[in-house]
Amino acid sequence: MASNVYFTKDLTPEGALRLYDALGIDLPGKVAVKLHSGEVGNQNYLRPEFCKPIVERVGGTVVECNTAYDGGRNTTEKHWKTMDLHGWSRHFTVDILDAEGPDKELDIPDGVQIKKNYVGRHIDNYDSVLVLSHFKGHPMGGFGGALKQLSIGFASSYGKQYIHGAGDMDAFWTSDHDSFLRSMADAASSVVKLFPGRIAYISVMKNLSVDCDCCEVAEDPCMADIGILASLDPVAIDQACLDIVRASKDPGRDHLLQRIDSLHGPLTVDAAAALGIGSKEYRLIEM
Repeated sequence: MASNVYFTKDLTPEGALRLYDALGIDLPGKVAVKLHSGEVGNQNYLRPEFCKPIVERVGGTVVECNTAYDGGRNTTEKHWKTMDLHGWSRHFTVDILDAEGPDKELDIPDGVQIKKNYVGRHIDNYDSVLVLSHFKGHPMGGFGGALKQLSIGFASSYGKQYIHGAGDMDAFWTSDHDSFLRSMADAASSVVKLFPGRIAYISVMKNLSVDCDCCEVAEDPCMADIGILASLDPVAIDQACLDIVRASKDPGRDHLLQRIDSLHGPLTVDAAAALGIGSKEYRLIEM
């Protein structure tokens, strides 16, 4: 069955609010807003000022997890400093989900590559989730969007290593690449099932670099800004973002697609669809 994906070229906070309202969902209880806090030095991440109206609309808490690589976010102490430096803790209530252990272990009985997912234990404090993604390229996953936020984004520092290693902690950076991509889909499915019917997705297609917001030194955007998408389906919204890039006549499109396709990025979408957490079939509704 095709899922609804709403789209606007209005790249403003008000545009994001209109799309969220179009979803017709009232996220219940305490809402976690999962976004990317941005590595120190990165110039492309979404700024707090852009995110503020939608976070306030849902009464959300901005949540993040520590990274598994050196930088400004790989320990709780450094991550809090980055949250302050980038303005998140000044604008919002912020929660680093894996600030303390032990991690919450999620079972993935239907997982193709991994059967466990390790997420920040504070996830138990929330009733629903708004996944606010910055769609862009990625130096390992090919692209970053909703599925990456659900998987790597919610994973604890340990969990990130586990996903990257496709279940083998000794293969953190050396696992078979396609196994890593399928592991992301497996991990994403466990978070979707933790909040059944209680997750909404907004993806912002601006600052379209081939690199992720996790890169301290990232390439400048190679394509012009496109717009904002919203859906209740993580597979559909990622597929729609990919399709919009492919259909673009922007001269920088091929550079971004080379990054996405050379790293088999669409495999994560295919694997997530096969797990039944969403559909690659969608209706794009422009607003």
